[in-house]
Amino acid sequence: MLLADLVLPAHLTQYGITPRTLDGLVPGILAAPFLHADAAHLAANTVPLVVMGVICALRDRRGMWTALVFALVASGLGVWLVSPANSVTVGASGVAFGLLGYLLARGVFMRRIGDLLIALLVFAVYGSLIWGVLPTSPYVSWQAHLFGFLGGIAAAIAVARARRSEAAA
Repeated sequence: MLLADLVLPAHLTQYGITPRTLDGLVPGILAAPFLHADAAHLAANTVPLVVMGVICALRDRRGMWTALVFALVASGLGVWLVSPANSVTVGASGVAFGLLGYLLARGVFMRRIGDLLIALLVFAVYGSLIWGVLPTSPYVSWQAHLFGFLGGIAAAIAVARARRSEAAA
């Protein structure tokens, strides 16, 4: 998308999430994770997404997709509802925070040693990101981070409940 933004006369970042507007809701929530302000922004989101995404996929592919959907929707709706008016939010950091929340919470809610060890490893590597859910910089969407993280936790709860229901059936 960055290349398209450089070549095309329009700036694609305008299709990000604009709070409390219909255009900011759709396509904003779906488009925002694919739009980035610059190459550094893209790189900063790509590394944790790839690392945590691979961990999720290797552990439980269905759970990974659940976490991605929950994080995308929760992050996007949270930004749309809470961010300042006339702002535009782009980037995949809300989804990355969702995967972080999912992996940490999965370790607690799945009640399996492997998931708990993964949670501890992820916390050791990415635990300092937790501060990103607080409003520390005017150019960083703490709203996306917070709501993505909460979406990831919700996904872990949903996946754990589904697994327990499957096991009981």
